[in-house]
Amino acid sequence: MSGAYQPKGRIGAVIHNIEETVIALLMGLMTLVTFINVVLRYGFNSQLIWGLELTLVLFAWLVLFGIAYGFKVVSHLGVDALINLSGSRLKRAMAIAAALVCLVYALLLLKGAWDYWAPFAELNSTSGRWFPTGFEESRGRGWYEMDQIPIPFGQTFLENTFNFGEEYEKLPRVIPYAMLPFAMALMVYRIVQLLVRIIRGDINTIIVSHEAEDAVDEAGAEIDNSLGYGDAQQGTK
Repeated sequence: MSGAYQPKGRIGAVIHNIEETVIALLMGLMTLVTFINVVLRYGFNSQLIWGLELTLVLFAWLVLFGIAYGFKVVSHLGVDALINLSGSRLKRAMAIAAALVCLVYALLLLKGAWDYWAPFAELNSTSGRWFPTGFEESRGRGWYEMDQIPIPFGQTFLENTFNFGEEYEKLPRVIPYAMLPFAMALMVYRIVQLLVRIIRGDINTIIVSHEAEDAVDEAGAEIDNSLGYGDAQQGTK
């Protein structure tokens, strides 16, 4: 069974397009900021002071958001040597077990992500060492700022919401760090979706390995054909 993701319904297609658009925008912004910095540095002996820090934030967002997206479209790499030696029923059972392990791990990440981000938002972190048993008051960190990234808009709102009306000089960390709990919650949701698809029999694995290699070969062949290399190679045989 193929693990390729096919969005169901109009809403599913819209959400899928939004996710892919977000990923493309993050990559595009990273490339644009880096390109502008290179031009400024070597052409005008200047630079965007906040460019490197913004690129690091965008890259972190891309990775975190991409993890959840990878679970949805079943594109995470893995070793399937043992899986391929198993029968269909055992393979399905192994996929369910793997999904459950990933789900537990994702829940632990979600708790850690919330506990790390909550103080920056002046919210309470969870109690309990491994799993949340409630909420406990944590020391606020709403006044923490980024080193160089300026506030593009909404400065008054941010100051009144997270810093008790005190002035920010740079972007508060609560904004870029918000991707942590959001991405972990999205990852939990996508793993649950993946588990449901396995139980229903739509797919029988949570990874892609040799299929990814085949996809790369197919993409390479398409590029060769579009450039005319495929016809040239056939002519030399």
